[in-house]
Formats: sequence, C-alpha cells, structure tokens
Amino acid sequence: MSSFVHVICDYAPGDLAWAEVMAALSAQLPHDARFHLTSVGSFETIAQGFVLAQLGLSDIDLRPENMIIFANCAPRKDRRAARANNEGEGLLYGRLKNGVKVVAVNSGYSLAFVRDEIAELWAVQVKDDGSQFRSRDYFPEIVGKAVAEEFSFRLGKLDAAAVVPDIPAEVIGYIDSFGNLKTTIRAGDERFAALNSGERIRAIIGGTVRTATVATGSFNVMEGDLAFAPGSSGHNKRYWEFFQRGGSAWADFGKPPIGSKITIERT
Repeated sequence: MSSFVHVICDYAPGDLAWAEVMAALSAQLPHDARFHLTSVGSFETIAQGFVLAQLGLSDIDLRPENMIIFANCAPRKDRRAARANNEGEGLLYGRLKNGVKVVAVNSGYSLAFVRDEIAELWAVQVKDDGSQFRSRDYFPEIVGKAVAEEFSFRLGKLDAAAVVPDIPAEVIGYIDSFGNLKTTIRAGDERFAALNSGERIRAIIGGTVRTATVATGSFNVMEGDLAFAPGSSGHNKRYWEFFQRGGSAWADFGKPPIGSKITIERT
C-alpha cells in the first residue's frame, strides 16, 4: 500500500528549503509515496497545530489510507539562552486514535489541537544539533522509518497531557487565502452558546474594533458584510471564524497575526 505524506512546514511556498526537504524525504521513502505540502507562516506553531488537526482528524472518507503527517515548525523558542551547535527542539512520534501517524517537532502548539486524540506519543532518538537545517539533514530518515514501521527510533513513551499544551483560548488559529480568520473558539462553547443568528456583536482583535453579524454560513450575510459563524474547520466541533463576504476579514481587522487575542462583546 502506498503512503501519503502530508508535509507541514513554515517555509514560503516555492522556497529553496521546500525543494531540499522534499528531495531528502523522497530519498527515504518508497518510490510510490505521495506528498502534499502545506505552508504556514514563519514560527507559527498555532497555525501548524490547527492544520495538523484538520488534516489528521479528517473522516475516513476524506483522507487516504496509510497517511502520515510530518510537521516541522521549529522556532527554537523552548529556551531563550544561546544554543550550542544549532541545537533545536526535540522530535516526537505519535499515533492518533484513528491510526494516523505523526512526526512533529516538539514546538509550541504544534500538537495542541490533537492532544486529546493522541493514542501514543514517543520521544525520538535523532540528532538535535550540528545542523541548522535538521528538517533536511536528520528528520527525513525518521519519517522514512515511521512509514516503514521500523520503530527503533522510539526512545520512551510520553504522557501527551503532560507534554502538550492546551489549545490557546480565543485567538486567531489560522488565516486562509480568502482572508477568513479561523479562531480557536469552538461551536458548543458555553461562552458563545447564547449568540443567535442575525445578532450583531462587537469584535476586538489587536485593538481594532469591528461590528459583525452572527451567521450560520458563508452566504447568510449581504455582500461586503463582516460575519462571525461556525466555519468549515474543526470536524464535529467546528471552529468559529470571521469572514467578509466578497472581501477579507483579515484586511478589515488590520491584518492581525495568528495568535492575536479575540474579544467578543454583545451589542
């Protein structure tokens, strides 16, 4: 059975880094392995975690068999002190309850959005220094072994609840190419359960205040209106998002970065 590898990295689309990582991965994987690449912004572990969950927790009918996710966003922020010999965050191997395998750098919120769905989590034996480009020089070998189910790289089992942080509350989790702001507020959250379709709210993001209409879908508002509604991400507990029909909610809010705090006030 051929493998399907989702690669999530914080390289710009078309960057040289992508070419080198993909070449190194291809050298370690079966010739019939298939790939899909998803780019997040530099050091954006929140976005990486959001994407990882959306891909990894997809329904069985919406993902290929024998899927593995390689998530590599390593801002080297686990320690503020200077690092010797380009040392970076460690690598983890996990298997989700649905069987999807994950190889991810242990950085920030990279695994936060799937923490409760992790069936097993392991520390990985891999060099973490000596290279500024570990995702090319060291990590592809681990991905190749995980695909082949050669687990000699596993060091020790970890408690996901102790290692992985909570999802950051009420922030921007992902910004798509349409400028929609996908938040970390989930449908069913009791703090927002009282919102009614058609109700007007005040939303504050990064000091910018806008009025939005609570909606049930992307086309329940007039062209140009800003809306707040459960979006297409989050599977059985969808995440609320801001969208502007015919425009960009991201631009309307002054282009806030991922991780920006969101305050919702009823008018």
